[in-house]
Amino acid sequence: MLVAGVVRLYGGEAHLNPVADAFVSASQPARNFGAAGALSVAAPGLSRGGFESVLRFDSSSARDGFDALWGPNQWTVDRVSLELTAASPLNAIFNASTAGRFSVTWMRDDSWAEGFGSPNIPSTGGITSAALPSFLSDDDRSLGSYSFDGATSGRRSYDLLVESSLRADLLAGELVSLRLSPADASVSYLFNSRNYINPADHPALTITAIPEPGAGILVSLLCICMVAKRQRRKLAS
Repeated sequence: MLVAGVVRLYGGEAHLNPVADAFVSASQPARNFGAAGALSVAAPGLSRGGFESVLRFDSSSARDGFDALWGPNQWTVDRVSLELTAASPLNAIFNASTAGRFSVTWMRDDSWAEGFGSPNIPSTGGITSAALPSFLSDDDRSLGSYSFDGATSGRRSYDLLVESSLRADLLAGELVSLRLSPADASVSYLFNSRNYINPADHPALTITAIPEPGAGILVSLLCICMVAKRQRRKLAS
């Protein structure tokens, strides 16, 4: 079983699971749902009201892995994608899944609390719809708008805009908070959270890094030196 936030490194790729996530419901503005097994993004005009979701990732392990691979300050972020697994809206709190568009935003403020509420037993502690605006600022940055096809199963990957604030967080190994919100009047997207029973269906942030040009040259020179050293040994034997 994967532990939240643990990084899996495959060469130049790091895969992060959230260390916290929650959805908020406009129809229940003072209620927290941080322990739910699903997250939701839904347009405010739908029958069950609007939903937004927030996810927080700890990128320190990714930075450490890339530092070990290429050296500190010898790599940069080339690509970032968000992976989500669609789910069926089995609880009456959720809107029916409907195709549409949603937005992803990098949040400057990482201090929101996940909370312990669920759809059946909501709580008042942690992030809520009423509290969410207090964690938003003019420094937040759009990472793009994306299409959802209305499915209730299957895993999808969304390539995010690698905005400078997001890149800076990842290079420094900082916390990364993402806000998912409706981008049109029809979308209703339900997807599994980090609390879902199957870890393979948890949200994931995939970071693709590449060596800086200087690091690549250094690695090439090192390889050349190693080959030359072996050849000298063969000639001397």
